[in-house]
Amino acid sequence: MTEFNAKDQPLVWTAIILAGQRPGIDPLAAHFGQSWKALVPIAGEAMLTRVVRTLDALPEIGKILVLGQDPAVLAPALAGAGKAHVLPSGNGISTSILTHAGADYAPWPVLVTTADHPLLTPAMVQTFLAQAGRAGADVSVAMVEKQVMLADYPDTRRTWLRFRDGHWSGANLFALQTQRAQAALTLWSAAEQDRKKAWKLFLHFGPMLALRALTRTIGLADALARAGQRLGLSARLIAMPMAEAAIDVDKPADHALAETILARRSDQT
Repeated sequence: MTEFNAKDQPLVWTAIILAGQRPGIDPLAAHFGQSWKALVPIAGEAMLTRVVRTLDALPEIGKILVLGQDPAVLAPALAGAGKAHVLPSGNGISTSILTHAGADYAPWPVLVTTADHPLLTPAMVQTFLAQAGRAGADVSVAMVEKQVMLADYPDTRRTWLRFRDGHWSGANLFALQTQRAQAALTLWSAAEQDRKKAWKLFLHFGPMLALRALTRTIGLADALARAGQRLGLSARLIAMPMAEAAIDVDKPADHALAETILARRSDQT
Protein backbone atom coordinates (compact mmCIF):
# COMPACT_ATOMS: atom_id res chain seq x y z
CA MET A 1 0.00 0.00 0.00
CA THR A 2 3.01 2.32 -0.34
CA GLU A 3 1.88 5.57 -1.94
CA PHE A 4 3.88 7.33 -4.65
CA ASN A 5 4.33 11.03 -5.25
CA ALA A 6 4.36 12.95 -8.50
CA LYS A 7 7.99 11.93 -9.19
CA ASP A 8 7.08 8.27 -8.76
CA GLN A 9 9.13 8.02 -5.59
CA PRO A 10 7.67 6.41 -2.45
CA LEU A 11 6.64 8.84 0.25
CA VAL A 12 8.63 8.28 3.42
CA TRP A 13 7.02 9.84 6.46
CA THR A 14 8.41 11.20 9.70
CA ALA A 15 6.15 10.02 12.52
CA ILE A 16 5.64 12.17 15.60
CA ILE A 17 4.06 10.52 18.64
CA LEU A 18 2.68 12.91 21.23
CA ALA A 19 3.49 11.34 24.59
CA GLY A 20 3.28 14.34 26.90
CA GLN A 21 0.49 15.18 29.31
CA ARG A 22 -1.24 18.22 30.68
CA PRO A 23 -0.09 19.78 33.99
CA GLY A 24 -1.24 18.05 37.12
CA ILE A 25 -2.07 14.43 37.82
CA ASP A 26 -3.43 12.49 34.87
CA PRO A 27 -6.52 10.55 36.06
CA LEU A 28 -5.83 7.47 33.93
CA ALA A 29 -2.18 7.31 35.00
CA ALA A 30 -3.17 7.70 38.64
CA HIS A 31 -5.79 4.97 38.32
CA PHE A 32 -3.07 2.52 37.25
CA GLY A 33 -0.40 3.76 39.65
CA GLN A 34 1.68 5.46 36.95
CA SER A 35 3.11 8.97 36.74
CA TRP A 36 2.84 9.13 32.95
CA LYS A 37 -0.22 8.27 30.90
CA ALA A 38 1.89 7.05 27.97
CA LEU A 39 3.36 4.34 30.22
CA VAL A 40 0.04 2.94 31.44
CA PRO A 41 0.24 -0.80 30.71
CA ILE A 42 -2.33 -2.43 28.50
CA ALA A 43 -2.27 -6.19 27.91
CA GLY A 44 1.13 -6.24 29.61
CA GLU A 45 2.82 -3.43 27.66
CA ALA A 46 2.99 0.34 27.91
CA MET A 47 0.61 2.05 25.49
CA LEU A 48 3.53 3.98 24.04
CA THR A 49 5.45 0.77 23.33
CA ARG A 50 2.57 -0.59 21.27
CA VAL A 51 2.29 2.56 19.17
CA VAL A 52 6.05 2.75 18.59
CA ARG A 53 6.23 -0.90 17.55
CA THR A 54 3.39 -0.49 15.06
CA LEU A 55 5.06 2.48 13.37
CA ASP A 56 8.57 1.00 13.52
CA ALA A 57 7.44 -1.98 11.44
CA LEU A 58 6.16 0.12 8.54
CA PRO A 59 8.35 0.83 5.49
CA GLU A 60 6.37 4.05 4.97
CA ILE A 61 7.83 5.44 8.21
CA GLY A 62 11.42 6.64 7.99
CA LYS A 63 11.84 8.04 11.50
CA ILE A 64 9.82 8.18 14.71
CA LEU A 65 10.05 11.08 17.16
CA VAL A 66 8.42 10.62 20.55
CA LEU A 67 7.71 13.94 22.27
CA GLY A 68 7.25 14.17 26.03
CA GLN A 69 8.18 16.35 28.98
CA ASP A 70 10.59 13.78 30.43
CA PRO A 71 12.49 11.92 27.69
CA ALA A 72 14.53 9.90 30.18
CA VAL A 73 11.38 8.37 31.68
CA LEU A 74 9.88 7.54 28.28
CA ALA A 75 13.03 6.20 26.62
CA PRO A 76 12.78 2.62 27.99
CA ALA A 77 9.41 2.23 26.26
CA LEU A 78 11.20 2.60 22.91
CA ALA A 79 13.49 -0.39 23.44
CA GLY A 80 14.06 -2.35 20.24
CA ALA A 81 12.55 0.30 17.93
CA GLY A 82 15.41 1.23 15.63
CA LYS A 83 13.66 4.21 14.05
CA ALA A 84 12.50 5.81 17.30
CA HIS A 85 14.00 8.67 19.28
CA VAL A 86 12.57 10.59 22.22
CA LEU A 87 12.81 14.38 22.42
CA PRO A 88 11.50 16.98 24.85
CA SER A 89 8.07 18.41 24.06
CA GLY A 90 7.22 22.10 24.08
CA ASN A 91 4.51 24.02 25.89
CA GLY A 92 1.43 22.55 24.27
CA ILE A 93 0.66 20.19 21.42
CA SER A 94 1.02 22.56 18.50
CA THR A 95 4.19 24.14 19.88
CA SER A 96 5.73 20.72 20.30
CA ILE A 97 4.98 19.74 16.71
CA LEU A 98 6.03 23.14 15.30
CA THR A 99 9.38 22.85 17.06
CA HIS A 100 10.28 19.67 15.19
CA ALA A 101 8.14 19.18 12.06
CA GLY A 102 10.00 20.10 8.92
CA ALA A 103 13.43 20.22 10.56
CA ASP A 104 16.36 18.44 8.89
CA TYR A 105 15.93 15.53 11.30
CA ALA A 106 12.10 15.48 10.85
CA PRO A 107 11.41 16.26 7.19
CA TRP A 108 8.01 16.54 5.55
CA PRO A 109 5.70 14.73 5.16
CA VAL A 110 4.88 14.24 8.84
CA LEU A 111 2.42 11.83 10.43
CA VAL A 112 1.19 12.82 13.89
CA THR A 113 -0.43 10.40 16.31
CA THR A 114 -0.67 9.91 20.08
CA ALA A 115 0.71 7.53 22.67
CA ASP A 116 -2.78 6.69 23.95
CA HIS A 117 -3.67 4.90 20.70
CA PRO A 118 -2.65 1.30 21.58
CA LEU A 119 -5.16 -0.23 19.14
CA LEU A 120 -3.34 1.34 16.20
CA THR A 121 -2.44 -1.26 13.57
CA PRO A 122 -0.22 -1.19 10.48
CA ALA A 123 -3.34 -1.51 8.31
CA MET A 124 -4.87 1.62 9.88
CA VAL A 125 -1.72 3.65 9.34
CA GLN A 126 -1.22 2.42 5.79
CA THR A 127 -4.86 3.08 4.88
CA PHE A 128 -4.60 6.61 6.21
CA LEU A 129 -1.24 7.41 4.62
CA ALA A 130 -2.28 5.97 1.26
CA GLN A 131 -5.40 8.14 1.13
CA ALA A 132 -3.55 11.21 2.41
CA GLY A 133 -0.83 10.70 -0.16
CA ARG A 134 -3.33 10.42 -3.01
CA ALA A 135 -5.17 13.52 -1.81
CA GLY A 136 -1.96 15.53 -1.73
CA ALA A 137 -3.47 17.99 0.75
CA ASP A 138 -1.31 20.06 3.05
CA VAL A 139 -3.26 18.67 6.02
CA SER A 140 -5.33 15.48 6.22
CA VAL A 141 -7.35 14.49 9.28
CA ALA A 142 -8.56 10.95 10.04
CA MET A 143 -12.05 10.54 11.47
CA VAL A 144 -14.50 7.68 12.01
CA GLU A 145 -18.19 8.13 11.26
CA LYS A 146 -20.66 7.06 13.95
CA GLN A 147 -22.34 4.30 11.94
CA VAL A 148 -18.95 2.66 11.35
CA MET A 149 -18.31 2.70 15.09
CA LEU A 150 -21.76 1.49 16.12
CA ALA A 151 -21.66 -1.38 13.65
CA ASP A 152 -18.81 -2.92 15.65
CA TYR A 153 -19.18 -1.32 19.09
CA PRO A 154 -22.81 -0.31 19.66
CA ASP A 155 -22.32 0.37 23.36
CA THR A 156 -19.22 2.53 23.16
CA ARG A 157 -19.37 6.18 24.13
CA ARG A 158 -17.41 8.72 22.13
CA THR A 159 -17.50 12.47 21.61
CA TRP A 160 -19.21 13.11 18.26
CA LEU A 161 -18.89 16.17 16.03
CA ARG A 162 -22.25 16.44 14.27
CA PHE A 163 -22.37 17.57 10.65
CA ARG A 164 -24.62 17.19 7.66
CA ASP A 165 -22.57 14.26 6.36
CA GLY A 166 -22.62 12.34 9.63
CA HIS A 167 -21.38 12.29 13.21
CA TRP A 168 -17.61 12.07 13.46
CA SER A 169 -15.05 11.08 16.08
CA GLY A 170 -11.33 11.77 15.77
CA ALA A 171 -8.85 8.98 15.05
CA ASN A 172 -5.73 10.76 16.35
CA LEU A 173 -4.04 10.55 12.95
CA PHE A 174 -2.93 13.71 11.15
CA ALA A 175 -0.93 13.98 7.93
CA LEU A 176 1.08 17.17 7.48
CA GLN A 177 2.60 17.13 4.02
CA THR A 178 4.05 20.59 3.50
CA GLN A 179 5.33 23.62 5.37
CA ARG A 180 1.93 25.25 4.84
CA ALA A 181 0.62 22.91 7.55
CA GLN A 182 2.33 25.15 10.09
CA ALA A 183 -0.59 27.57 9.80
CA ALA A 184 -2.94 24.82 10.94
CA LEU A 185 -0.67 24.01 13.89
CA THR A 186 -0.69 27.63 14.98
CA LEU A 187 -4.50 27.62 14.94
CA TRP A 188 -4.52 24.27 16.75
CA SER A 189 -2.93 25.98 19.75
CA ALA A 190 -5.74 28.55 19.94
CA ALA A 191 -8.54 26.06 19.24
CA GLU A 192 -7.41 23.14 21.42
CA GLN A 193 -9.95 23.90 24.16
CA ASP A 194 -12.78 23.91 21.59
CA ARG A 195 -11.90 20.65 19.83
CA LYS A 196 -14.94 18.75 21.18
CA LYS A 197 -17.54 21.32 20.07
CA ALA A 198 -17.73 21.72 16.32
CA TRP A 199 -19.33 25.16 16.19
CA LYS A 200 -16.81 26.59 18.64
CA LEU A 201 -13.98 25.00 16.70
CA PHE A 202 -15.12 26.52 13.43
CA LEU A 203 -15.79 29.88 15.06
CA HIS A 204 -12.05 30.39 14.65
CA PHE A 205 -12.71 30.54 10.89
CA GLY A 206 -15.53 33.07 11.04
CA PRO A 207 -19.13 33.25 12.26
CA MET A 208 -20.72 31.95 9.04
CA LEU A 209 -18.78 28.68 9.07
CA ALA A 210 -19.50 28.30 12.79
CA LEU A 211 -23.22 28.89 12.16
CA ARG A 212 -23.30 26.27 9.43
CA ALA A 213 -21.54 23.81 11.74
CA LEU A 214 -24.00 24.60 14.54
CA THR A 215 -27.03 24.15 12.27
CA ARG A 216 -25.53 21.14 10.50
CA THR A 217 -25.98 22.67 7.08
CA ILE A 218 -22.45 21.75 6.02
CA GLY A 219 -20.59 18.46 5.92
CA LEU A 220 -17.36 17.99 7.83
CA ALA A 221 -15.37 17.36 4.65
CA ASP A 222 -16.58 20.65 3.17
CA ALA A 223 -16.07 22.49 6.47
CA LEU A 224 -12.46 21.31 6.72
CA ALA A 225 -11.79 22.28 3.12
CA ARG A 226 -13.19 25.77 3.69
CA ALA A 227 -11.31 26.17 6.95
CA GLY A 228 -8.12 25.23 5.14
CA GLN A 229 -8.77 27.83 2.47
CA ARG A 230 -9.06 30.47 5.19
CA LEU A 231 -5.58 29.47 6.32
CA GLY A 232 -4.13 29.40 2.82
CA LEU A 233 -3.77 25.64 2.67
CA SER A 234 -5.61 22.54 1.51
CA ALA A 235 -7.28 20.35 4.15
CA ARG A 236 -8.87 16.95 3.64
CA LEU A 237 -11.05 14.63 5.71
CA ILE A 238 -10.02 10.97 5.58
CA ALA A 239 -12.93 8.73 6.59
CA MET A 240 -11.49 5.63 8.21
CA PRO A 241 -13.26 2.30 7.64
CA MET A 242 -11.98 0.78 10.92
CA ALA A 243 -13.99 1.59 14.03
CA GLU A 244 -11.01 0.92 16.30
CA ALA A 245 -9.13 3.83 14.74
CA ALA A 246 -11.25 6.13 16.92
CA ILE A 247 -10.80 4.24 20.18
CA ASP A 248 -8.08 5.90 22.21
CA VAL A 249 -7.57 5.31 25.92
CA ASP A 250 -8.50 8.24 28.14
CA LYS A 251 -10.58 6.52 30.84
CA PRO A 252 -10.62 3.17 32.68
CA ALA A 253 -13.63 2.15 30.56
CA ASP A 254 -11.59 2.80 27.39
CA HIS A 255 -8.76 0.75 28.87
CA ALA A 256 -11.07 -2.18 29.58
CA LEU A 257 -12.47 -2.07 26.04
CA ALA A 258 -9.00 -1.87 24.50
CA GLU A 259 -7.80 -4.87 26.53
CA THR A 260 -10.83 -6.86 25.35
CA ILE A 261 -10.06 -5.96 21.74
CA LEU A 262 -6.39 -6.85 22.09
CA ALA A 263 -7.28 -10.19 23.69
CA ARG A 264 -9.58 -10.96 20.75
CA ARG A 265 -6.84 -10.07 18.28
CA SER A 266 -4.46 -12.38 20.12
CA ASP A 267 -6.95 -15.23 19.92
CA GLN A 268 -7.27 -14.71 16.17
CA THR A 269 -3.53 -14.98 15.49
